Amino acid sequence: MKKTVFKMTIGLGIMVLAAQQVQAQARNCAPRADVLQRLAETYGETRRGIGIARQGAVMELFASDQSGSWTITVTLPDGMTCLVASGQAYEQMADVLPPNT
Repeated sequence: MKKTVFKMTIGLGIMVLAAQQVQAQARNCAPRADVLQRLAETYGETRRGIGIARQGAVMELFASDQSGSWTITVTLPDGMTCLVASGQAYEQMADVLPPNT
C-alpha cells in the first residue's frame, strides 16, 4: 500500500511539473538571459524602459532604432521572462507630457 501511495505521489509531482512547463511555453516564457540574448541577436533590441508591475514582476520595453521593432516583456520573481507584446515602428519621444489634473 505504501509503495502505491509513493508512486502516485511521484506521478502527481511529475504531472504538476509538466503542466508548469507547458504553461510557461504557452505564455512564450524563458529564462531572462535567453530572452535578452534573443532580442539582441535576432532583432537588435536594447532596453529602453523599465517599470515595476504587480506581485513583484518587472516590465521592460526593448526596441531597435535600426529596424523599429519593439518588445514588451515581464520578468516574474522566479526569473522567467515572458513576451507580452511586440510590434514595429518604434520611435523615441522627447515630448514632455502635461501633468495630470
